[in-house]
Amino acid sequence: MIERYTLPEMGKIWEPEHKFRTWLAIEIYACEAWAELGQIPPAALEEIKAKADFDIDRINEIEATTRHDVLAFLTAVAEKVGDASKYIHLGMTSSDVLDTALAVQMRDAADLLLRRLRELRAELVKKAREHKYTLMIGRTHGVHAEPTTFGLKMALWVMEVDRHITRLEQAREMISVGKISGAVGTFANINPRVEEHVCRCLGLQPASVSTQIIQRDRHAQFLATLAVIGSSLEKMATEIRNLQRTDILEVEEPFARGQKGSSAMPHKRNPIMSERVAGLARVLRGNALAAMENVALWHERDLTHSSVERVIIPDSTILLDYMLVKFTEIIAGLNVYPENMRRNLEATHGLVFSQRLLLALVNKGVLRETAYAWVQRNAMQAWQNRQPFKELVLKDQDITSRLDPKEIEALFDYDYHLRHVDYIFRRAGLE
Repeated sequence: MIERYTLPEMGKIWEPEHKFRTWLAIEIYACEAWAELGQIPPAALEEIKAKADFDIDRINEIEATTRHDVLAFLTAVAEKVGDASKYIHLGMTSSDVLDTALAVQMRDAADLLLRRLRELRAELVKKAREHKYTLMIGRTHGVHAEPTTFGLKMALWVMEVDRHITRLEQAREMISVGKISGAVGTFANINPRVEEHVCRCLGLQPASVSTQIIQRDRHAQFLATLAVIGSSLEKMATEIRNLQRTDILEVEEPFARGQKGSSAMPHKRNPIMSERVAGLARVLRGNALAAMENVALWHERDLTHSSVERVIIPDSTILLDYMLVKFTEIIAGLNVYPENMRRNLEATHGLVFSQRLLLALVNKGVLRETAYAWVQRNAMQAWQNRQPFKELVLKDQDITSRLDPKEIEALFDYDYHLRHVDYIFRRAGLE
């Protein structure tokens, strides 16, 4: 059973309450490290741990005056803690908190997206195995080419999702980096052991070198990875949309009881979820471009990236989470119509066997150019006059002078195109 999408699971990562809790954890871990270094009295540390808290309304009230979110947060916490609050944020700069917390949020978002990718993969594997030998026409340039199977189409998508899992794991590692190194990254007013302790407690790696911030090429890679995943979902959704066209109708996305496709036409069953996925991929690509624009900052940092990230990072993770859940629902409930696949496969009157006929003639010693001309003239006649290709071939004296009727008959065999399906599935690890 596919879990229905609910915003709070991913959205909670980006809610103010969760963000401020992460900020508070960073500040407390920093105090622990300072206490171990003898810079904070043990009693003060215990008081900080016991009393440190905040009220979001109070933070907002203070920020309306200070116009600085971290200072507003620290002031609200200090009001709860009292005198021991003088040790909070010792030697730190705002970005020590902001960037380290953002790394935690992105890491946690990546973990959820990886789970979603694996759920999609599982549904694609089911469809691949179920339709391993379900014949359908392969199309190149939108035109009938040669037979393939719907299972192979699904197997192709499984492999693509596998690559996305690898990419996202790599991007997750790239952004799982914290920094508690002060105003320009020199540790001038803070001991490096503070950074090590905070990052260890949060499951992050300390940035080897930083400025006031963690460098934004990391964030750009993360957003670019989300955009590439979205682009693949768009590709898959577009394929479903094409295969659902009335004149093809080989697959159809789920259509619930009571669902309506059109305010004017009661018969309509539109691929609205696939269209939604395809359209939203454009937003992910736009956000990725904005992330790349954030890489080039002035000197040790400026503020041009900050406002952008408050939009593009939460939005992209929430959006891709939604897209993955919806597309997994599409695959899980996909209606597949093998009989329509067979009908479309036979719509060109056997022309799908033209290459096999060509190769058979070449194997008999006919020059390829000559064989091509013989096969093509029959293929064009079959297409233009809607005549069975095999019947025309059996009447062609050039071809029958090299191939007897029994040999020609054997060439028109769909099973020939299934010979290596098992091999492909074994190679893909889908047996």
